[in-house]
Amino acid sequence: MTMPREKIVILESADEITLLFEMPRMVRRVRMNASHPAKLEPSYLGDSVGHWEGNTLVVDTTNFTEKTQYEGSSDKLHVVERFSRIDDKTLLYRFTIEDPETWDRPWTGEYPWVKSDEMLYEYACHEGNHAMENVRSGARAVERQQSGQKP
Repeated sequence: MTMPREKIVILESADEITLLFEMPRMVRRVRMNASHPAKLEPSYLGDSVGHWEGNTLVVDTTNFTEKTQYEGSSDKLHVVERFSRIDDKTLLYRFTIEDPETWDRPWTGEYPWVKSDEMLYEYACHEGNHAMENVRSGARAVERQQSGQKP
């Protein structure tokens, strides 16, 4: 089984943790030590609040819009995520998903996120960066051919 190669940057401040995802290009803001407001406009990413349980960051997310549609979910989707450091280079990402209108019971999954020294690219432009290299390489080959130089 191939695990996702997501590149994520995690930023922490006193009141918030921000998760920057390369693909899909997404920014999630997690309000720390807060509660979900009684009235809040639903959103595609939901409302995320977090707290620490020892060395594990626990993020509780509710208030999704019906447009989120994760694996057929409804706007009753509720996700609890746990981020635990296994070693200096690995986070264990564990999630529990429930939606009483979609599944008959909550379900859980997990996988490791391995630290990467690679840059985080803007997803929409990354493909173009590869294409640009190929376009330039082809243009240089045409220029060499036209000038009589060997490839």
